[in-house]
Amino acid sequence: MDRTILHLDLDTFFVSVERKHDSRLNNRPVLVGGTGDRGVVAACSYETRPFGVHSGMSMKMARMLCPEATIIKGDGGMYSNESKIVSEIIAETVPVFEKASIDEFYADLSGMDKFFGSFQLATELRERIKRESGLPISCGLSTSKVVSKVATGEAKPDNHKKIDAGTEKSFLAPMHVQKIPMVGEKTNKILYDMGIKYVKTIQEMPVEMMGEILGKNGTLLWNRANGLDNSPIVPFHERKSISNERTFGKDTGDVKRMREMLRAMGENLAYQLRNGNKLTSCVSVKIRYSDFNTVSKQVKIPYTSADHTLIPQIERLFDLLHNRRMMVRLVGVNFSDLVTGSHQINMFDDSEEKLNLYQAMDYIRNRYGTDKRGNAILSWGTTIGIPNISSMGNPFNGDPPIIPAHRNA
Repeated sequence: MDRTILHLDLDTFFVSVERKHDSRLNNRPVLVGGTGDRGVVAACSYETRPFGVHSGMSMKMARMLCPEATIIKGDGGMYSNESKIVSEIIAETVPVFEKASIDEFYADLSGMDKFFGSFQLATELRERIKRESGLPISCGLSTSKVVSKVATGEAKPDNHKKIDAGTEKSFLAPMHVQKIPMVGEKTNKILYDMGIKYVKTIQEMPVEMMGEILGKNGTLLWNRANGLDNSPIVPFHERKSISNERTFGKDTGDVKRMREMLRAMGENLAYQLRNGNKLTSCVSVKIRYSDFNTVSKQVKIPYTSADHTLIPQIERLFDLLHNRRMMVRLVGVNFSDLVTGSHQINMFDDSEEKLNLYQAMDYIRNRYGTDKRGNAILSWGTTIGIPNISSMGNPFNGDPPIIPAHRNA
């Protein structure tokens, strides 16, 4: 039996959410992302595309190309809530689905033709999402995740496309190689230097040749170019690490401020570990200097989720890492090697008062969450003027990581 895979993608999601809550933005060029010169465009409306604007571009360049655009910092909490509405609609309709990102979903409709036409089901699901969420969405239907994703891209904006079984290869053949997921700038340059611009050329090449050029990725690319993809629907994403990083509005040499920023990040990440019943055994710190040279250092420790264990490790790593007389652009913290478990009491370092304090503070955070500006209640970072350290949502709920539109300090 042929697989039937549906791909759904919310069109210009951040922009669409902003327009849903403010109709004055309709039919106007809109940019969502970092508002400073160092900000990045997280999403842009179709009205900005003729000016050469695209997501991932620096906001400074986007403003120069499209000066009449309305620039919005973005609201991660609002985007998460809107994404949840769509997720719940999909979960009520299909037997199994995967949330690939905040605005992208896959669903396995294999076998549904026996009971209900798969394309009819996909079309009705799309219409229901539009009706109940108020957001535009496009979809593609085929026998694989890759072909369905490409079909969605061809259907945009706010439309749908079906690729019948057996026609995948001819559908992909005339397209530019960059239409294939996994072909980024680096891979595209390698292929371009070889005179390969279109998918049809890859289809006509021996798979062994692609393997010699790009290794395992070459074989994977050949399969995808030929419409061959058996990757499964993954209904739950197990987080292997959690992290937090901030770019300073201006490069800084203030060591005290950098240490405070890292401590605030560590505190918030430790709270997330405890709230998700997780422990970490690997702590790492990252620094990016003004010349964009990025360095990091990590340390292995006994499994823990305690602030008083993790924060000193973060500070020690920073002191070992920060050894250049140069301004710093970005700092970050990462906890990895995560396992499920509760904090193991250390009879020498832990006291009843300290453990009770953690429980009380976590209880208050869980009950009251964040203030109106999105800053964590009882956050040490908030009390010293470091806003927006709190990460959005629960990182261990099975959803993929959410990339916020603006994460500048």
